[in-house]
Amino acid sequence: MSSYTKPAPNFDLSSPSPAYTLASGDKMPIIAYGTFRSNPGEVGPAVIEALKAGYRHLDLAHVYGNEEEIGKALKQAFDEGIVTRDELFITGKLWNSDHGVDIVPQAAAHSLNNLQLDYFDLYLIHFPVCWKHTGLATPGWGASELGDTPLIDTWRAMEDLVEKGVCKNIGVSNYPMMVMHDLVTQAKIQPVCNQIEVHAYYQRESLVNYCSSRNICVTAHTPLGGGALNSETWDTPIPLKDDIILEIAKKHGKSPAQVLLRSLLQRGIVILPKSVKPHRMAENKDILDFSLTETEMKKIATLDKYVSYKTNPNPLSSFMGGPDAFSKMGTDIFD
Repeated sequence: MSSYTKPAPNFDLSSPSPAYTLASGDKMPIIAYGTFRSNPGEVGPAVIEALKAGYRHLDLAHVYGNEEEIGKALKQAFDEGIVTRDELFITGKLWNSDHGVDIVPQAAAHSLNNLQLDYFDLYLIHFPVCWKHTGLATPGWGASELGDTPLIDTWRAMEDLVEKGVCKNIGVSNYPMMVMHDLVTQAKIQPVCNQIEVHAYYQRESLVNYCSSRNICVTAHTPLGGGALNSETWDTPIPLKDDIILEIAKKHGKSPAQVLLRSLLQRGIVILPKSVKPHRMAENKDILDFSLTETEMKKIATLDKYVSYKTNPNPLSSFMGGPDAFSKMGTDIFD
């Protein structure tokens, strides 16, 4: 069996504006502003506040139902000189219902029109997990939630978007290990990112290491474990209230959220916290002036419950030995 070699982070946390260098060479700011669960009427002003607070990476999706309002906010920001388009890194997503080869360019064009933009810096395929269609994707574009189009055919259509300048980079969202490996072995243009649920209670070491070893950026779309909303909705434990996190936060004079976000950055994971409150936006960015010790990181590692709020991974190990063996136990191909 080969020795265990953990991939190193692909960004410098000592930099005043750290960015992940994607496989394409493009720089992606490691702290993004997320717009999921942002209600109509509040997301536009929130985006303006986020830009004023210094966020330069925005994570968007047509299925969130707020692209048009965000587009108006972006135009306002450009017109008022708050920021220029070149200073921003914009991520968009292709929803489950829109995987048809002919639909992919229509969906991307529709989102760009809503946002009043000419291109995406990054465009992601959302993995078709088994839940019902939300009704937010454009009617008539897709056949079904799981669809009839092989994912590799959808990927070929995404590659065409890069060649036509519709997006600079392409990646995936919520791809588990087996699907990720299948894509990597077939893609002509490699995915630069896998945006997944990853946090202190669901650490996904196998998948994170697999992606990192191939310079596929891992982005955490649920960096706080779902926060208070998950706790209130499903009565589930959340990392924000964990005693170990509270202890570490007190020691550093930081909030539990800041400790959780910082721990992900130290694992080499890009984060996209979400809040419409200006003071929370500022707090979520104020995590570059302290470091967690190796001992503290090990304590956080013990919190892994191997539980997802969205998927149900199967704890089987494979890739025993060879370049993809990231631990003595192997690599979980279902992570």
